[in-house]
Amino acid sequence: MILTVTLNPTLDKFYWVDELPLSLDRPEEAILIRSERSLSSAGGKGINVSTFLASHGVETVALGFLAGHTGQIILQDLLARGVTANFVWIPGENRTNVTVIARGREYHPLLIHEQGPPIPEEGMRIFLRKYERMLRQADCVVLGGSLPPGCPPDCYRELVRRAHRAGVRTVVHAGGEPMVRTIPEGPYLVKPDVREELRLGDLPVGTAEEIVQAGRWMVSQGVRASLISHQVTGDILVTPEGVWELEARVPLATFKNLVGADDALVGGILVGLTRGLDLLEASRYGMAAALATAEVEEKLCLSPAAIERELPQVVIRPRGER
Repeated sequence: MILTVTLNPTLDKFYWVDELPLSLDRPEEAILIRSERSLSSAGGKGINVSTFLASHGVETVALGFLAGHTGQIILQDLLARGVTANFVWIPGENRTNVTVIARGREYHPLLIHEQGPPIPEEGMRIFLRKYERMLRQADCVVLGGSLPPGCPPDCYRELVRRAHRAGVRTVVHAGGEPMVRTIPEGPYLVKPDVREELRLGDLPVGTAEEIVQAGRWMVSQGVRASLISHQVTGDILVTPEGVWELEARVPLATFKNLVGADDALVGGILVGLTRGLDLLEASRYGMAAALATAEVEEKLCLSPAAIERELPQVVIRPRGER
């Protein structure tokens, strides 16, 4: 069973528009932007990974915090998608994240993320008890997304430590200081979120060489594999055995929604590993899942057949080879 942890769940809302105004500096009047289409679904990185896994028949349990009416909507959506939920209810209201996608610029969406409700001390104590119990059944834990108010920055590090103490492999799919603090604990896979800042702690990751250096540093600290996005259609994988480039050979014009692609990538890798693939082939399947996801308007492509069709477009090669 794969356990996912989403400490700051969200209700994701997507709006497609013809175009966004070049300037919003019009104080004399309101600006009306009409949406052609909208979608909503339960979200947060761990939740998205669980949704993907469930679509492939992989047993998964989603754990985290829910609050208010929005929390009820998130829960019902998860259950409808076949995900087992084991959340702690807290006061307040779960956040809503909004994505605005302009036609012709699907690869560059406008993201508006709320902060989320604060986590009370008693809520965290209940969560940790649930987490310890679920570790007894888990083969792998995915820690995904941002930390809500009230969670200390070393929260993910403590969760990795407890998982390893129970003999459970960990994947950290998050960004910023909370992710960096997990590195000394040696997670199996780290997939940093670098959307806000192209840095990992003190290390820049704006170029391919910087990504390789950061990946090698993480591996030297005990991380089994580091996977960092490089440009829209490529990632770089660093392991103790070497450095690989993952490339999806498709034009940007085919993309419709990139928001869930990274989560499909992580979910696809885990599906591949559960099928007995080695890390490279599992990463290839994950990249195909990310590609298939980017090419549909829904946040995640949940069709294994569609993902299989994308596999010929994915190339993995040792860095430096062409």
